[in-house]
Amino acid sequence: MAERQHIVHPIPAFYDEDSTVLILGSFPSVKSREMKFFYGHPRNRFWQVTAAVFGDAVPETVEERKAFLKRHHIAAWDVIASCDITGSSDASIRNVRANDLSEILRSAKIRQIYVNGKTAAKMYEKYAQESTGRTAVCLPSTSPANAAWSVERLTEAWRVIRAGE
Repeated sequence: MAERQHIVHPIPAFYDEDSTVLILGSFPSVKSREMKFFYGHPRNRFWQVTAAVFGDAVPETVEERKAFLKRHHIAAWDVIASCDITGSSDASIRNVRANDLSEILRSAKIRQIYVNGKTAAKMYEKYAQESTGRTAVCLPSTSPANAAWSVERLTEAWRVIRAGE
């Protein structure tokens, strides 16, 4: 059994001044931490779902993923800056320190914040909402742990990220 470790988030926020949507996860998985970019686990459906939402090809490499986010004006980061975690288990998260979202919100034209799943929503409400003064829309998690949601159902729910494009 893996033991809980204190991990500092190794991936910088991804955004530019044209970003209009901010998508926040809770904390990167072991695979994402290894590849140093968001949603790196091959079974996480984030890239498949967002590509379907925009009618785009599924980006495979980190460079393709960055270009995809930039093209669709999506900023990506996580709520948590550091925490104690066992592997990739959101349920094991303790001792949370939140990321400061103010720079993204100051620099970009973020019209809406979305959170990827219930853990990210709880963490956002507890650690970030007061400082941002903005509520976040909770979308169903693209994690493979959310097996009750098919790619088709997820894509339908995630279509809201296109609103006002």
